[in-house]
Amino acid sequence: MQLTISILDGEGRVKATATGENSVALVYREAYAEGDQITMTSSEPGHVAAQLEDSMAETYGYLDGVFRLVVPFGEKKISYSPKSFTGDVHLLRARAATAAEVASRRNLALNVLDSHDNSALFPHAWANVETRGESVFAARNAIDGCYANHSHGAWPFQSWGINRNPEALLHLDFGRPVKLDELVITIRADFPHDNWWHQCTVELSDGSRFTLSLEKTPQRQSFRISPKTVTWLELKNLLKDETDPSPFPALTQLEAWGTEEN
Repeated sequence: MQLTISILDGEGRVKATATGENSVALVYREAYAEGDQITMTSSEPGHVAAQLEDSMAETYGYLDGVFRLVVPFGEKKISYSPKSFTGDVHLLRARAATAAEVASRRNLALNVLDSHDNSALFPHAWANVETRGESVFAARNAIDGCYANHSHGAWPFQSWGINRNPEALLHLDFGRPVKLDELVITIRADFPHDNWWHQCTVELSDGSRFTLSLEKTPQRQSFRISPKTVTWLELKNLLKDETDPSPFPALTQLEAWGTEEN
């Protein structure tokens, strides 16, 4: 697998690029400018491990196409650590995943690099509503691996917020068939500011649906399911506690545990 990482300006002109066979590293010796984009491509679809911002953890994903991340500035930046995307030296690297990594059981929902601009590095999350369109309430926050949930707002308390919409749903696209056997939900628990969902529905790409009963707790809530081969799931029919005066339930993390389909 040949991998390429590039930095493009807002007009799509290449500012820096590096290519390697099965692994690649790019050292970019400039401060990012507004409009800059980080891209990653491979010679074929496949599993990669990438760290495209050196203050963030390496992420494991399935790359199929041109991954694109617009470097966040301003309001878009506050859902990331203040250290992220700063300075004038940046190390970006990626590698083909090992056979053991591909075969392992893991959280198939985790992608610290996900964003609205992503259409190629899976998993990818999107939602039909995000509170006021603010980055701290975007769907990507629910799969970024950050579990701080006793407050809300700027990093590390970013979450998926539903803008009080009872029809809110979150869609998680795996980009290829995977076999799920467990879901784990961490609700935002900034009580008493927050409400909470006591029930939700999970719909899978194979047509199956099931209901989860949740508790008012800051802890991870785990639900084992019979293994199912799917390409996506949706979290919907989110029922908040009607006896709680707060109108603000939110999701801190969604985990989807399992393995590759084959």
